[in-house]
Amino acid sequence: MEAFLQVVINSIIEIIIFSIVPLIWWLATAKKKMNFFEWIGLHKFSISKESKTPLWIVSTTAVFLLVSLFILYSIRNVSTATSSFSGMGIAAIPAVIVYGLFNTSLPEEILFRGFLLKRFSNKLGFTVGNILQSILFALLHGVMFFSKTSLWQTILITLLTGTIAWCMGYINEKKADGSILPSWIIHASANVFSALCSAFLLFQ
Repeated sequence: MEAFLQVVINSIIEIIIFSIVPLIWWLATAKKKMNFFEWIGLHKFSISKESKTPLWIVSTTAVFLLVSLFILYSIRNVSTATSSFSGMGIAAIPAVIVYGLFNTSLPEEILFRGFLLKRFSNKLGFTVGNILQSILFALLHGVMFFSKTSLWQTILITLLTGTIAWCMGYINEKKADGSILPSWIIHASANVFSALCSAFLLFQ
């Protein structure tokens, strides 16, 4: 229960922190045009045979999980955000679900795909905007591992997370009406997976 409550508190704090700049920007520039959730893409998307959005989500999630497997194995002796679940087994599942859905995944999707990608795209076009948000996303994760892993591991993690970030941005904007729900689903799935691997000591 203590772990669950801590994850809930951490998730709320992260969502607030990552939403501050987007919220201020929205208040200053777009409050009169649309509501905040629509503005950052936190809305449903239409499903059509042409867009094949569910297929894109499932395919990208599968690739992300495979990438996660590789990364988790390569850094199996490194302390990560999911290390707090280490060895907890089935008791960790409620906390893992909250962690996967609301801790890191939702805050990062709000900031990177909901705010930065859309603002960059408005100014520089989608191609440049998507590249920029994926680079920033990759660098954030690279910096987190820089002091904990070798140079080559850090470079690999940076490249892989950047590629996934580009794919998530593409799906959101080109296949899902600008909604960040697809990337949230993909991101949360990877987080739940990595946390479960830690909880059940799959790489020990």
